[in-house]
Amino acid sequence: MQASLVLLSARLLDPATGGFLPETALAVSDGRIAALGDDREIRALAGASTTVLDLAGAVLAPGFVDGHTHPVHGAELTHGLDLSACTDLAEVREALAAGIRELAPGAWLQSWGLDPNAFGDLPVSSAALAPVLDEAPALLQLFDAHSALASPRALEIAGVDGPRSFDQAAEVVCDDAGRPTGLLLEDAAVELVASAAPQPTYEEQRGRVAEVLRAMAATGLTGGHVMDAFGHSLSFLADLEAAGELPLRLRVAPWCQPGIDDDGVRALIEQQGAGGRLWRTDGVKLFMDGTVDNGTAWLERPDCHGESTHAFWPDPEAYTRVVRDLHRAGVPTATHAIGDAAVRHALDAVEKAQAEHGRLRAAGGARHRIEHIETVPDDTLPRFAELGVVASMQPTHCCDFTRADHTDNWSRRLGEERAARAWRCRDLWDAGADVVLGSDWPIAPYPPLTVMAGARHRRPTRDLTEPPHGPEQALTALEALRAVTLAPARVAGEGHEAGGLTVGHRADLTALAADPLTTPATDLAEVPVLLTAVGGRVTHRVAGVG
Repeated sequence: MQASLVLLSARLLDPATGGFLPETALAVSDGRIAALGDDREIRALAGASTTVLDLAGAVLAPGFVDGHTHPVHGAELTHGLDLSACTDLAEVREALAAGIRELAPGAWLQSWGLDPNAFGDLPVSSAALAPVLDEAPALLQLFDAHSALASPRALEIAGVDGPRSFDQAAEVVCDDAGRPTGLLLEDAAVELVASAAPQPTYEEQRGRVAEVLRAMAATGLTGGHVMDAFGHSLSFLADLEAAGELPLRLRVAPWCQPGIDDDGVRALIEQQGAGGRLWRTDGVKLFMDGTVDNGTAWLERPDCHGESTHAFWPDPEAYTRVVRDLHRAGVPTATHAIGDAAVRHALDAVEKAQAEHGRLRAAGGARHRIEHIETVPDDTLPRFAELGVVASMQPTHCCDFTRADHTDNWSRRLGEERAARAWRCRDLWDAGADVVLGSDWPIAPYPPLTVMAGARHRRPTRDLTEPPHGPEQALTALEALRAVTLAPARVAGEGHEAGGLTVGHRADLTALAADPLTTPATDLAEVPVLLTAVGGRVTHRVAGVG
């Protein structure tokens, strides 16, 4: 055997045990780990065409996987002005004014990352940003990507002058006189205005996606569980792979929306398995609710504004039937469920499907999942393990969008009891659930070290001296590592070939300058990523490595 890649002088980190393997080097052939050994043994497997890199004592781990990400949709949403650093209305107005000054005449202002906490006690509305937004057509995506704020001129261009009806829980928010306030809740409402804005070309979109994926690889990501596929998404992935420019291994779950008929469900089933060498369609993404921050979550009791009382599916039993049909066909589902009622209903749907058709018979043993799980009562916790449902969590949302003293919008809406059970990673882990960590980018930053750090310290990323929100829900360093390596592989039915440094496993690898298990949680995000490889192909390498 002649290796294609040889990595020497490494500390090989085993996430199963948390210790280092006795070997110091590995060889890659045909995209898989072909041999482990000492430097002398592995160097002997190199030939004239082999890439040989000396890691000089760096920690080499199985490649990090983002358990919930939107690289293609995120590349579209994050084009424009970044408002994520703005903490109050004065900062938002200043950033918008600067952005508008740079616009060409008639051009739209697109922005993203707007935090509703910046509005304080004021309603989220375009009036709060007057007069800055009065003349320019603008669409400001809120940080949750489930809502947006449109300027009066943008509403006028889109012809949105009053309330609308939708097949899903979406809303053009209007005042008492029936005039739109600018706030658009959920995709169906946002799309009314977004579709009226100038659209990028296919090549522009493809270029943005390629740029995002390269940046992700540079943070140590080797893969992602992608929770959307619409428009040209899959074409972009196919084009990038054909050009040798796809640096991540992606598992894609297309959306399934309310109103889907039997033909639509059959089409989703038939689409399963389609893809290429580094990407494939595997699973279906559904939504049971929206978000707490904009009042569209589904709660067992209303929030402080009397909102968040309805499911995203106007008929929740229609969702249950779709889950049953997908389950019967062996298709794993991933359900967005943030509120307690939404999580409970999603679990009930899986339980009913299993009662009728047995456990899920998906390829490789992939399983049903629930995404987000932001607040749930005690009786929900053991059901994840009992039903084999994966808990897909994004603790950095708790870090960056809530506060330990519960003065943030999310916590105030829920009240003390429900805010005190925020992102129960520890409790779900202890209850036996498979916990997978992800970023939900572009909602939160995608670097996996930041995600692991947040799961451990639960502090605001901007200021790590602030107190943690629910420190009792923190994961240990080893648990956080497993949740981005072993767990994503296992729940996707890939545990036999991914998630470990084992001969025969795919050579998806991440090299770090320090041990993530002994680095303090508050320092972890700053650890340099020295090398990333997918299938033995180096997708990122810092100068001086090798």
